[in-house]
Amino acid sequence: MVDGKTFGNYSDYPSGATGRITLRQAVANSCNTAFITSRGKIRGTDLYDAAASLGFGIDHDLGFPAYFGQVPQPETETEAAADLIGQGRVLASPMVMATVVASVQAGETVVPWLVKDYRDGPPEGAKPLTGGEASALRSMLRAVVTDGSGRGLLDVPGPELIAKTGTAEFERDGKVLTHAWMVAAGSDLAVAVYVDEGESGSRTAGPLLEAFLRAARR
Repeated sequence: MVDGKTFGNYSDYPSGATGRITLRQAVANSCNTAFITSRGKIRGTDLYDAAASLGFGIDHDLGFPAYFGQVPQPETETEAAADLIGQGRVLASPMVMATVVASVQAGETVVPWLVKDYRDGPPEGAKPLTGGEASALRSMLRAVVTDGSGRGLLDVPGPELIAKTGTAEFERDGKVLTHAWMVAAGSDLAVAVYVDEGESGSRTAGPLLEAFLRAARR
């Protein structure tokens, strides 16, 4: 609970992944409460800076309309807590989430391109990932596939995959609904799946992502 607001985990969160768990386990199982209770370790622009290193929150001129998300400074402690699980005023697009997982896979900030001979360089001011950070992130996102909410991708043929599920609540016509997300990367392929109204990322976006990857790797 943060300033009177209660935060919990998604409906099918595994009961065996509660109590004292490691960061790897928290990422693998998408544990909201683990990140929120660690909020005291995030100060100033830490969250924005980390996002920028992964290509999130800084716009580019790519020659076509593109949205790279936003990570504004929180105005309240509750909002700061919500930001740590992608809620609050944090905004994303499927393209930028594919960019994020591609950056983890590559170990450096990836800038997407679509128009031939029209490319933008890495964002100025974004601190590059260190080798240790990239390795740790790949290990944690691999655990999503081997031990966590992305197990459906474990037997997809081809190079090893890293992945992350996501579930974000929003209001529409007075009802609380859920956006479902899942991203994955392996070798030189990075994919993001977004479902406007779904359940959890693993239940709704996961099967779509799995079907796409199986078709792409035939």
